[in-house]
Amino acid sequence: MEVLEEMDEVEQTREDVISLNISDSLDLETDEEKKASVASDEPDFDWSSIDTSHLPPSYKTNSRREKELLQLADHFFQQYTHLNPDRKPLFIHPVNECGVQKFVSTTVRPTLLPYPDMYYWSGCASFVCDYLIMEPLKCSITPPSSLYSPTTILKYRRGNCFDFTVLLCSLLIGAGYNAYCVHGYATLEMCSLDQTQELCPLLRKPPEVPKEEVPNKYSIKYPLEPQSKFELQQKVRKEKETKPAQEEEREEEVVMEVGKPKRDALHGLRVHAWVLVLSGKRGVPETFFINPFTGNPHSTTDECFLGIESIWNHRNYWVNMQDCQKGCRDLSFDLSDSFCWEIMFSESNKRSQLPTESPTESPKRDTDDMQEKEEIDMSFEMPLSWVAQIRVSWREYENPFPGGKKVILYNKAKLEKWAAYANGDGLVERLTVYADSECTEELEVKEWFKHRKDQLYMREVNKQTQLITDHFKPGHPLLLKAHSYTSLEPETGHTVEFYHTARFDDLWKRFENAAEMTEYFVGREDFLHKRHIEFDEREKKVEKASITADANSRPIVQIKEYFHRNPEKPVDEDIEERIFMVRDDIIRLTYHLELYDIIASQVVFRRLRGRKKREDEILLTKENTVKYQPWSSEKHKNLFHLNNLLGKLKAEQKKLKEQVRNSEAEMLNILMVRADEEANVKLSVSMFSTAKRRQEHRATVLKEEQKSSQSSLESKNEHIGGEVESLTHHTATSSTM
Repeated sequence: MEVLEEMDEVEQTREDVISLNISDSLDLETDEEKKASVASDEPDFDWSSIDTSHLPPSYKTNSRREKELLQLADHFFQQYTHLNPDRKPLFIHPVNECGVQKFVSTTVRPTLLPYPDMYYWSGCASFVCDYLIMEPLKCSITPPSSLYSPTTILKYRRGNCFDFTVLLCSLLIGAGYNAYCVHGYATLEMCSLDQTQELCPLLRKPPEVPKEEVPNKYSIKYPLEPQSKFELQQKVRKEKETKPAQEEEREEEVVMEVGKPKRDALHGLRVHAWVLVLSGKRGVPETFFINPFTGNPHSTTDECFLGIESIWNHRNYWVNMQDCQKGCRDLSFDLSDSFCWEIMFSESNKRSQLPTESPTESPKRDTDDMQEKEEIDMSFEMPLSWVAQIRVSWREYENPFPGGKKVILYNKAKLEKWAAYANGDGLVERLTVYADSECTEELEVKEWFKHRKDQLYMREVNKQTQLITDHFKPGHPLLLKAHSYTSLEPETGHTVEFYHTARFDDLWKRFENAAEMTEYFVGREDFLHKRHIEFDEREKKVEKASITADANSRPIVQIKEYFHRNPEKPVDEDIEERIFMVRDDIIRLTYHLELYDIIASQVVFRRLRGRKKREDEILLTKENTVKYQPWSSEKHKNLFHLNNLLGKLKAEQKKLKEQVRNSEAEMLNILMVRADEEANVKLSVSMFSTAKRRQEHRATVLKEEQKSSQSSLESKNEHIGGEVESLTHHTATSSTM
């Protein structure tokens, strides 16, 4: 049969435009849709008991064009079976939920849903795998006898791999991808959705790009050690003789090894369905597969896919004529190649014919069989899909998990997912990493959050050290980016990162514990990049809950500051390190080095020996000033210049003390705010969330009704009390008279 070459960009016909429906039901939900959103979680769900009375007539009958299509499909199926008796039957016209035969291409209903994530293949794949409950095939080595519509699958939120694939392919084609449903074979783990031997995708590290080594033409090249060719030949011969026995032993060891899957007796025979996305449209650079059960992309050379029987989309049907002994790694996906893919309906009036028998087959055939190979006109315009419009309400889109939660087990890891607003703290995803395959000893826990007003979106907990790291999006009132801690108590070891571009002091990170504090800066005009403060113990021990920056503050021992090189200053005036030893009354300045200098220039000021300290007084004399300058500088030889420098340093020291106290107060404020945010978690509600807006509106109306009823009751009580009081006063007055 001749095959037409498919173009990457095809003009849409009137029927294509009609079939490409955009669901516009954002806020409105009918009673039928609300009932359909209820998932059936019974493990023994009976598809034969579903109600089909409300389905449209297209589900229960076939139109004239559909009947013609089924006749052509039967003819194609008979020819294929006659010419390929050794191959499995094609999955071509199963019955639907009403027991009516439907061609598989007409079951695909291209639809673009009005949600931003559904415009990309990743969003469509994640929605399908999260929204539906996986059901295994009744017979693992044969395709199902029925294929239900995507609308019915969405209503009952469950299906097999073919149901998953048709729904996902409908969404991908609606989003503009060149997608196809695939009927083929896969491994036991993929068919049964067993991911316990796989690494969690969240734990996969990006591949490292190898660094190109620049060859050194001056490197010494040593001569190779001479080897005997005869000895190499004998070694290769001995390895060939012992290799089969070693492979058998190795296979037995793999089977007996704990944690490894056993060999599958049905390997290569298990039927599976998945999605093929060809490159070209929507900027897809390379052809790839999508497993509908997990929503993960796979290369076409993945060893989990063991073969392909046929593929189809909403326009046509193709049969794979290539050898699949090596799986799908060597398959060509050029659908215009008639030697690789047999197309069912040519898209023009050209005549086509199924491939003839190969010369290796027996030439003894009856003349009647040879006459059946006559050419037939297979040009046919595919009818519109019989499936009703696919609709997914915003409520269903926001809550894709049946029962509100989904658990996935990986190798030494467990991934839990929740619907948005299912948890009061905004938790939507949690990954637990274990040290063993039995998942008994926890190593690390990662949690992801959504819609939190404090902008917290991820939390990492190291179960070995109990270190907690919170990550924030931009928008926190304290400009927090990350916060690492073991406890929210002060001075217990905290590392805080800020969005430094929004701070006036360009502070990037601060670390603080009971003995020290270190601050890191980025992009400051004075080239300061690090400040380190050492504290002494307090004189009186007080409770940490009552600690403030002013009351019983920690004594400052010394302050160190580090500066980058300022190219606008000469080296002898550009300070690299500045140390204020507050307790010992010593100031040490270390300058940057020249290009070929080894020892840095220093200036040290210290308090005069034998004299008592009075209010940070530092007396400058020749005895308490130490200078080392490898270069000649007239300024540092001038006593007047040194005296002015000392005055500036004393003012800087006083200012630095105030900054340190402000930093301590800021850390205390951060811990108080974080403790309050964790104790009273508040979630923001999207303006597009219909359910949440209705819930808030109902809560507001209920509160107003309660307030109005309470106020009316109080007014009635006041009125009754006033009447009683006036009546009492009138009685008392009349009695006195």
